[in-house]
Amino acid sequence: MYSQLTVAKLFDLSQTQAETLLNRFQYPWEALPHIKEFILALGPSLPKDEYEEIKENVWAAKSAVIFPTAYLNGPVIIGKNTEVRHGAFIRGSALVGDSAVVGNSTELKNVILFNNVQVPHYNYVGDSILGYRSHMGAGSITSNVKSDKTLVTVKYQGEKITTGLKKFGAILGDCVEVGCNSVLNPGSVICPNSNIYPLSMVRGVVPPKSIYKTASEIAEKF
Repeated sequence: MYSQLTVAKLFDLSQTQAETLLNRFQYPWEALPHIKEFILALGPSLPKDEYEEIKENVWAAKSAVIFPTAYLNGPVIIGKNTEVRHGAFIRGSALVGDSAVVGNSTELKNVILFNNVQVPHYNYVGDSILGYRSHMGAGSITSNVKSDKTLVTVKYQGEKITTGLKKFGAILGDCVEVGCNSVLNPGSVICPNSNIYPLSMVRGVVPPKSIYKTASEIAEKF
């Protein structure tokens, strides 16, 4: 077992409505094919005094702020006090937590965003899970398909962990900071409390409490 990469090590599950989904799996990427069905089951059960179905299979908290220029395609859940800003494009299968920000020209597809996640400027996040208080700087994206279209593996300590997935972007643990204009290549896992330098090209696993400068220069936080 790759203990550092488990759901239990990467996330505080009290900070997402997807807790019951993620608890079913050892590794978070195993949940990616099940996000849509989970949202479709959860949406109708949300408390009617706090959430409303604003269009078919799109449930939004009444305290959320959704700009009229944002596009939401179900199934989608938008949490309490979350902002979905001008020109956001939510393609579907997106579970967005409380007090999150989905910003200008940001695109989401098949994702779980924990509470307090910020993807505020020109971000693409697909087939990915972003942990509590993680933040993606302007222009940073997840690349979710390999150029040769083969199945995604997670590169970890000289091994390649098979995922069986053709589409798998990135996993961000809690309190991860991704610098502007960085690319997280397919199968990237950024462990909690780590920082990615701007303009980085990340592949594989970044250890917890690290500062990623280049693939050959990863410093430990003190």
